[in-house]
Amino acid sequence: MNHPLARALRGAGINAVDVASRLGVDPKTVQRWMTGRQPYPRHRDALVKMTGWSPHDLWPEMSRPTDPATQADEVRIVYPHRSAVPADAWVRLLSRADHEIAILAYSALFLAENVAVTDLLREKARQGVRVRIALGDPAGRHVASRGDEERIGAGMSARIRTALVGFGPLAAESGVALGLHDTVLYNSICRSDDELLVSSHIYGRPGAHAPVLHLKGNRADGMVATYLASFERVWSVVKPAIGL
Repeated sequence: MNHPLARALRGAGINAVDVASRLGVDPKTVQRWMTGRQPYPRHRDALVKMTGWSPHDLWPEMSRPTDPATQADEVRIVYPHRSAVPADAWVRLLSRADHEIAILAYSALFLAENVAVTDLLREKARQGVRVRIALGDPAGRHVASRGDEERIGAGMSARIRTALVGFGPLAAESGVALGLHDTVLYNSICRSDDELLVSSHIYGRPGAHAPVLHLKGNRADGMVATYLASFERVWSVVKPAIGL
């Protein structure tokens, strides 16, 4: 038997009968483990302790979980709420874009009312950066639901219409696309190439009170990729913001 578990047990001077006695299983079960059958998690843990080998050394065929360290590499800063993000952080983020800017929100009114942001978006579009902005449909049912959650009712639709006044002129730029979506929005996203500021949506709490992650990464299986895929999913169902 050349399975890693068999080698580990031999190296530790432990035979199948010893293992069976310690774990309260049939020796034939241990024999099956030693030829490749994978034990239950509680038995795997016990075998790791007996042999001193790691789980993946004993069972190389096990799928490896995502390394938390590589995920943590994508997290630059965590803000406890959006109002804790420095006012110029949004401009600094967007100013670094060379290829792609994307904004996904219900209203993003705090960005639409920031003249430095709208001027920068216009300039980036003229430099050839693709700019896409997806806001909630003021007449959408999910916008109405979010307004009820935050106890502002039609105020959510009003905020979006106000944001459209700020973002609307950008739609005249050839590199800017402004659309409306009616989706359940779990996160708001502000993208600058492979950097994101992501605001979580919390039931019953306004956006300014939600935590914000500053992420940067280009791994195909990373956090940034997950959020970008979510944006694309929403973007696929937006309708043009015309006449609003």
